[in-house]
Amino acid sequence: MDQFIVQGGNRLKGEILPSGNKNEALPAMAAVLLSEKPLTLHNLPKIGDISSMKKILEGLGTRVSQIGENSFQFDASHLVSYEPDRELSESIRGSFLLVSPLLHRFKKAKIYIPGGDSIGRRRLDTHIMALKSLGAKITQTSDSFLIEVSALRGAHILLDEASVMATENVIIAAVLAEGETTIYNAACEPHVQGLCNMLNMMGADIKGIGSNLLTIEGVQSLNGGEHFIQADHTEVGSLIGLAAVTNSEIKILKPGVNNLGLIIQYFGRLGVRLDVEGEDIIVPGDQNLMIQNDIDQSIPKIDDAPWPGFPADLTSIMTVVATQSSGTILIFEKMFESRLFWVDGLIRMGAKIVLCDPHRAVVVGPSRLKGTTLASPDIRAGMALLIAALCAEGTSKIQNIHQIDRGYARIDERLNALGADILRV
Repeated sequence: MDQFIVQGGNRLKGEILPSGNKNEALPAMAAVLLSEKPLTLHNLPKIGDISSMKKILEGLGTRVSQIGENSFQFDASHLVSYEPDRELSESIRGSFLLVSPLLHRFKKAKIYIPGGDSIGRRRLDTHIMALKSLGAKITQTSDSFLIEVSALRGAHILLDEASVMATENVIIAAVLAEGETTIYNAACEPHVQGLCNMLNMMGADIKGIGSNLLTIEGVQSLNGGEHFIQADHTEVGSLIGLAAVTNSEIKILKPGVNNLGLIIQYFGRLGVRLDVEGEDIIVPGDQNLMIQNDIDQSIPKIDDAPWPGFPADLTSIMTVVATQSSGTILIFEKMFESRLFWVDGLIRMGAKIVLCDPHRAVVVGPSRLKGTTLASPDIRAGMALLIAALCAEGTSKIQNIHQIDRGYARIDERLNALGADILRV
């Protein structure tokens, strides 16, 4: 299995364009099955999860044609199966998004328990309860769900958690359902907004985009068209963190500043300075990273929450930045109970971290990190370890890098172009 050999200590410099948002691309790819007319998606990231989803769609009978470097046309006019490939489905979380479009096309779907990052329990209950509200009948086995429906009908749905993927599944189900659907406590992340905008472009009637109350009037059919996937704000945050801890001047091109929410503000708590120049962000070199105490001089915290709160996918990156900032801060990961277990790797590198419990870690910085052998447990922790290795003294070996490849497109090549020393072996 591939691994990275990383020589730390290099200062990076240059411009980088962030990839498309994986969490917008996956539901958009699932939604192509709603129409029998071709749909073109631009700015699809070249990552493992997207490759797996394309293979799943092809196995269902979708014709996928590459028409540009990151652009693909999807023709789902001749689907042949309501059962996605089991092995591929079990490898990615996004495969569960196929439930709703397959119900519209076949009146039934057999979906295997999806895979994804091992960051704690990731419930499917919200999806199931919402689909039942729309009229679906569900039979569960130990490894799959058989979901059937005579017709999906609009309903008033209160989600028991603001789950991104459950919100997306309900949206995809509701756009062609009979009557009106309202979704309360809907997730409203930029990638959810991107899916809604794409569906409206296809002829859907979705109101309330960007809020936690969506109103969807079902339509008879959807057209094809073209949709551009937004920049991945998680990758943007990762690049900001990388630049800060390596004292590098990096210009991030077209990161979608309006989609960054609290990200810039939270980096400020760690003393990271950013300059917004038109549509771009510049991270200056030679940062003086210093944790900013609260007004009453209490120890501050970085805590995640559903959008517009700080995104959970960036808590790993913030942990690394905190190890290089002067002061003490609490990292409070409230959403996933196993997401902080990777910090033992940082501790082995020399970081001063107390893991209080599965959700909280106290970081005291700055620490001199030293290279060592590490393993990537999931996408975001893997990228955090890569960032730590790039700012550490000496050489690090990062194993299990297919996890990083699932979420970051050709990250070794793109960072090497800025002056990093990453060898894939």
